[in-house]
Amino acid sequence: MNKQIQYTDEPIGELRLVADFLSSPEELKLKSENTKVTISLSSESVAYFKHAAKTNHMQYQKMIRELLDEYVAHQKNANK
Repeated sequence: MNKQIQYTDEPIGELRLVADFLSSPEELKLKSENTKVTISLSSESVAYFKHAAKTNHMQYQKMIRELLDEYVAHQKNANK
């Protein structure tokens, strides 16, 4: 990969404006604040989430948090 790149003065061609696809800094912040809690779970449940998280290439704590968030959202909608 020591081959030197040679640049030319050839015309680039027609340019086109690409719409901004990046999120604004406000949109990048977390959706909600998280609260740390201590909870005891069965070894079987933790083993299941660790295996499922590894299979899906994610953190098991995040998987548990998202499951709880979905449950809460479902319950809120069911109680309307």
